[in-house]
Amino acid sequence: MKDKVQKELSKIDVEKKDEILENFNRFKQYLSEKVELGENMGLSDEKLAKTTELVANYLAKHEDPRNREEKLLMELWNSGSKEAQHTLAHMLLEMVRKA
Repeated sequence: MKDKVQKELSKIDVEKKDEILENFNRFKQYLSEKVELGENMGLSDEKLAKTTELVANYLAKHEDPRNREEKLLMELWNSGSKEAQHTLAHMLLEMVRKA
């Protein structure tokens, strides 16, 4: 699954990536759309959280934060243990579901 997620993330062109990451509300909307897609495919909350972890790890390693909210998320992500990151992934899922 990790390779599939990384492959999908690397297929997003720079312009589209900039559009998604430039504004935090747009970022949340994008995540919300992907979570809804995963739910429609029948993915469990745990599977969605693990996928969220993969995306967050990718962003932490390959993208600079573009706004205060992304900077805070990156700092929380990078300072947390694997368990804390998993909890944060669940929290991100809840956040975008309510967006």
